[in-house]
Amino acid sequence: MIKINIISNDKSWNRYIKNPNNFIQRKINKLNKQFKKYNNNTIFCTLLLSGGSEIKKLNKKFRNKNKTTDVLSFPFYKNKDLKKILKKEREIYLGDIIVNINKIKNKKNLKDFKLEFNKLWIHGLTHLFGYDHKSIKDFDNMTKVEKKFLSYLN
Repeated sequence: MIKINIISNDKSWNRYIKNPNNFIQRKINKLNKQFKKYNNNTIFCTLLLSGGSEIKKLNKKFRNKNKTTDVLSFPFYKNKDLKKILKKEREIYLGDIIVNINKIKNKKNLKDFKLEFNKLWIHGLTHLFGYDHKSIKDFDNMTKVEKKFLSYLN
């Protein structure tokens, strides 16, 4: 079971999603119903809903890139370590995801905004599960998992 702790540091999120915490929890419930691979585990992560300046500071501090971005992920484990830990531990903290509202708020309507938001936090979540997109093969694998997760949210 996946559980996400939501932190919102930018009030403009409430203009697009009335209650971001409830929105994500409904999506996580749908994901958990379909994605049963980790039913024996409780998997935690944190999702920070940020604005452009905050994500830019984090990108600079942790990735040495002095620019804004749409999403950041900070996995707690490397892929091979995570697989071992998932077999041993019942409760696992996966890491942190940060989503920048400024990269999605220009969407034409609320439906587009929510879809783009789902794509970003799912992208971050797949990183926490150890997927990456450094090679074409990795990109293809990650994209398949993202599409599968997104299909569960509808």
